[in-house]
Amino acid sequence: MAEEVDLITLDAEERMGKSVDKLKSNLNSIRTGRASPSMLDRISVEYYGAMTPLNQMATVSVPSAQQLTVQPYDKSTLGDIEQALVESDLGITPSNDGNIIRLNIPSLTEERRKQLLKQCKAMGEEGKVAIRNVRRDGVDNIKKLEKKSEIGKDESLDGQDEMQKLTDKMVKEIDAIVAKKEKDVMTV
Repeated sequence: MAEEVDLITLDAEERMGKSVDKLKSNLNSIRTGRASPSMLDRISVEYYGAMTPLNQMATVSVPSAQQLTVQPYDKSTLGDIEQALVESDLGITPSNDGNIIRLNIPSLTEERRKQLLKQCKAMGEEGKVAIRNVRRDGVDNIKKLEKKSEIGKDESLDGQDEMQKLTDKMVKEIDAIVAKKEKDVMTV
């Protein structure tokens, strides 16, 4: 009977892992003082009526530590890509030379660093909320099994305890990831 509890726990662990991975990819898109192609991962461009990720429409390269270049596969999308970059929350103004778009990454001001720090903390909190939601679902499923008399009270409590330990472990991991990114952002 306890295998149902194990299955619920494994499912929860997998979903929590996906939440942590999502947080990591979101944090990679927050810029530090250096240019990185992953800064543009969250940017989508309207292309023939559909929102398309920028990295599927163009090559993003890093010619220097303070510059990114975006070279679209289809030159007719230059204006749309430029518009999407202007409207994004990056705070960088693109320069379009007709073939490629250049993004000069300025050094971060103290004020901008604080804004990015708040953004990191908000993303970390979203990740924790996602993990707590997974925990709640898992605990509810374990309680349902107990209610149907498929597992005993002890197995139910053990399963809920395991779920809480898993949640605590993932929350600590998120805190560590966010702290590392905050350190990167605050490094001048």
